Amino acid sequence: MRLLLGAALLAGAAMAHAAPQGRAVNDAAILTAGFPANLADFGFFADGAAQRPASGVTPYRIQTPLWSDGAEKLRFVYLPAGAKAKAQGEGLLDLPVGAALIKTFKLEGRLIETRVLLHRADGWVALPYQWNREQTEARLALAGARLELKTPQGQAISYAIPNKNQCKECHQHKDVVVPIGPKARNLSAAWLTSFHKAGKLDAVPQVSSRVPLWEDRAKLAAAPVARGWLDSNCAHCHNPAGSASNSGLDLRWEQSDPVALGINKRPVAAGRGSGGLEFDVLPGHPEKSIMIYRMGSLEGGISMPEVGRSSIDPDGQAAVTSWIRGMKR
Repeated sequence: MRLLLGAALLAGAAMAHAAPQGRAVNDAAILTAGFPANLADFGFFADGAAQRPASGVTPYRIQTPLWSDGAEKLRFVYLPAGAKAKAQGEGLLDLPVGAALIKTFKLEGRLIETRVLLHRADGWVALPYQWNREQTEARLALAGARLELKTPQGQAISYAIPNKNQCKECHQHKDVVVPIGPKARNLSAAWLTSFHKAGKLDAVPQVSSRVPLWEDRAKLAAAPVARGWLDSNCAHCHNPAGSASNSGLDLRWEQSDPVALGINKRPVAAGRGSGGLEFDVLPGHPEKSIMIYRMGSLEGGISMPEVGRSSIDPDGQAAVTSWIRGMKR
């Protein structure tokens, strides 16, 4: 398994350098106002059903990804010809106007949806596309959708494709829509180096502390594993400029203040979401920590994260539980 994982990571880095064959991306569809009716209108894929990218579209992966009901995710980035992304330290890559981020979700062995983020002259636009059962096309789903599916563990769920406005709930930063995934600290050094060598990144960003690879969590210390999960799953809202800034929590990877991380911190905006508990994180006591209580709930007004899931992430909850249990009291 380790050899297979290593080979996959090397292959992913190589894909950042090699240009796939196929049709050209439709730059006008990315840049022009309006919402194309079909995913194929963008030309991101030479073969959409096989998720084989078109020339200029680069696959990538996140070290510790956002969990979405156990769905497999296929991620791609597109930059217009001659354009480069700019490194911004350990944070988000600065993607130029005309760029696009593409993320496809798979469950039950089939394509369910593809979400795109388009960088237009007036900012980023988020659009969801739903794949048909025949797997021949994905159509714009501005109103979102509900699908009865099963997780990889066999749990029946009502899977939610977010509507256009719900996309903003996670991607909003200071009232502006922005990407949240491709941060240098949550991308492998090999991929960043390959992206740079391919002429798509101005410099390889220096990362002092990288978010751990999720598959390696069993052999790592509890703190970085849990902090990586919180950064990917919670920090896009729980930061001073996010939609949950009123909580007083800042769950970003780079945050080091214990109180900002919720440790021995009393809730300020949890309401009934506190479950009658006194602290967001009580060292040594995950069972008395609001964070664990909310992660383990699917009830509206209590569940955290609020959107993007219809089931509980057992591995994520176990990671955060282990971190809290190991804290000095």
